[in-house]
Amino acid sequence: MKPHPANWRLFRLIDVVVPRVGIRPLLVALLLPGIIGLLMIDSWNDYRTLSEITAEAYDSSLLEPARVLESSVEFANDLTLRISAPMYAQVLLESRAGLRKYYRVEEIDPPIAPGRGSPVLPGRALIGMPDMPMPPQWPAEAGEPVFYDSVYRNDPVRVVAIWRDLFYRGAHRQVLVQVAESMGPRLNAEERGRQQEALRDARMVVLVVLLVWLGVALALRPLYRLRNEIRSRSPQDLKPLDPSRVPNEVVPLVEAVNHHIARYGDMLAEQSAFLADASHQLRTPLAIMLTQAEYALRERDPQRMREGLHALIEQLGRTRRLTEQLLSLAHASHEDERTAQAVDVDELARAVVLRYLPLAREKKQDLGCLTSPAPDADEGGARWPLVVQGIEAELQEALSNLVHNALHYAPPGACITVSVEPGETDVLLAVTDDGPGLEPGLRERAFGRFDRAGVEKGEGGSGSGLGLAIARAYARRNGGDATLEDGEVRADGGVGLRAVLRLPRG
Repeated sequence: MKPHPANWRLFRLIDVVVPRVGIRPLLVALLLPGIIGLLMIDSWNDYRTLSEITAEAYDSSLLEPARVLESSVEFANDLTLRISAPMYAQVLLESRAGLRKYYRVEEIDPPIAPGRGSPVLPGRALIGMPDMPMPPQWPAEAGEPVFYDSVYRNDPVRVVAIWRDLFYRGAHRQVLVQVAESMGPRLNAEERGRQQEALRDARMVVLVVLLVWLGVALALRPLYRLRNEIRSRSPQDLKPLDPSRVPNEVVPLVEAVNHHIARYGDMLAEQSAFLADASHQLRTPLAIMLTQAEYALRERDPQRMREGLHALIEQLGRTRRLTEQLLSLAHASHEDERTAQAVDVDELARAVVLRYLPLAREKKQDLGCLTSPAPDADEGGARWPLVVQGIEAELQEALSNLVHNALHYAPPGACITVSVEPGETDVLLAVTDDGPGLEPGLRERAFGRFDRAGVEKGEGGSGSGLGLAIARAYARRNGGDATLEDGEVRADGGVGLRAVLRLPRG
């Protein structure tokens, strides 16, 4: 399942932002909006709960004097209503600083039946303030309180209203009890609750920021130690880093660095070995040429002087070939940013054969080329080129070294064939000869640098031992490989050698 394009855009944005602002600011920027949003939702829920609790507590304290007044209404002997409020009811109804209370008890005349709607007021006041605000909705049943907000004498108030039926000696009376108090104290309580909630949220945000900042600082301390350890190392210290001293999330990075260190160490070791071998291989021909030049200078006989100069020129040619091979091997051992292109292997094989035909004729050898067979031709007979993906100059250098090796080690009269063989997923460039061949146990060893396998048999002892190493290096740089196999069968029953370049098909 492919990631959504929006996710890729987010990841690319993070890749751009993290190196510029750092991990700590990024974490704070990512966490704070969510945390603040959650705190706002939680604060709103807490505020609503606090408001409900506050309203319930104040409404309960408001309902108590209303109930006392309701129970204080009774019939007199003349069947009129009177109020006999106890002393503590009067205390409950007293106003205090910041808390003003208002109350009223009036008789509903005529009485109304339940469910008939609001009465026609005002009725006869028994006690309390005049013009108390009426409830927006009449109580459905007697004794059921109704709470509502209103304004009385320019003072926002909370009011509770209760109506009651009274019966005595066949007389029926109804009374409405109202008690109101100013909303200042409860509004102040709610405001204090909001302030405390905002203060707690602010402390929480500051704490989260500090925890994220300190947490990232503690998590990065192992990386700082790792940085200091790397900086304190000498350039020759290529020991792997210890992944057990870093967080688990950073272990893959440390392992990748260790892998890079190992590759760098292998490269340095390979370069050191290459320089040592190259200096050893160049020292000998240079010493020989110096000796030959001194010998030619000492000779008085022109004929012998010419022989010495010819030997010197021949040695210079071999040294030039060795130097070119060393440069080719050095180039093949390093990464190259050039991109692979389609290469026609048939044309490549023909070009290499034409290049070495003069040398083959000079050594009286039969050098030929066998291109790819008919399966790559269309119905009309036109041939489609057989191509591989690679760098043409490198593939030509690899094949040239295989052909030069065959010409060098095969005796005069040998038959050498360069062939192109298509496969399902690769293409084989083969150089087959009927020369002295090479024992199977020595074939892999022959790809080593300066390892002239077969010299102990007295065959081609003047070679540098770099041709096969160069061919394999270039083949692997282009996604293929080089191997040695049995070649042509000779008349004496022996087997020649077949050098094969296997390249991925384009």
